[in-house]
Amino acid sequence: MAKVLGVDVGGSGIKGALVDTRKGELISERIRFATDDKVKPEKAVELIAELVAEMQWNGNIGIGFPAVVKKGKALTAANISDKWIGLDVNELVAKRTGLMAYTINDADAAGYAEMQFGAGRAFQKDIVIVLTLGTGIGSAIFVRGELLPNTELGHLKIRGKIAEKRASDAVRQKKELSWKKWAVLLQEYLDELEFLFSPDVIIVGGGASKHHEKFFPHLKVSAKLLPAEQLNLAGIVGAAWYAELARKKKE
Repeated sequence: MAKVLGVDVGGSGIKGALVDTRKGELISERIRFATDDKVKPEKAVELIAELVAEMQWNGNIGIGFPAVVKKGKALTAANISDKWIGLDVNELVAKRTGLMAYTINDADAAGYAEMQFGAGRAFQKDIVIVLTLGTGIGSAIFVRGELLPNTELGHLKIRGKIAEKRASDAVRQKKELSWKKWAVLLQEYLDELEFLFSPDVIIVGGGASKHHEKFFPHLKVSAKLLPAEQLNLAGIVGAAWYAELARKKKE
């Protein structure tokens, strides 16, 4: 068994659990710490250290992070403090915990979870887009099993407006849209993705995916449309799997 501590950093909380990266299963309880909006680096790193202490963990850490991440460095900040921009997340966590950390964009982490252990397992030879519909719209693109990192397709513009400001699950809730009316907005976004990328499969995750039967019937796409299987564990599982992948590449 290859064990890794998977951590999912979000705008309102930090979640973590030990993961068996061969099976994609949690092997400890999941711990969640609530955070203020726009969580700052010092607070987040302290909470990750607290996770390590509570788990009595002494191994590698995989971190799913809401930003464009290159070689561990945050280049943007979505739903977190702008003070993260330019910081090396791996370095900050390693200095505080004494453990190796491997950080990846949170949507990419969810994508890995689906491709390795969820709805994408059977589509390793295809073009797959994994979407997370929640506060915003996260995206991960896999071409024959290989990830194209940091795609940020939620920032595409539809009718002159950023897609996630029109069609995220948060917009549906805020505007109190019916599933059918929300599906109209989501359809425009999916049409754009199909025009640009011609995917074979689109996997829909995030909070909305729990209710896929309420809006999938109103969508028409050429790709195979599937609900995510990992749900709210995707970020933790995918971050842990990425850490194990990155560790092996370093060897």
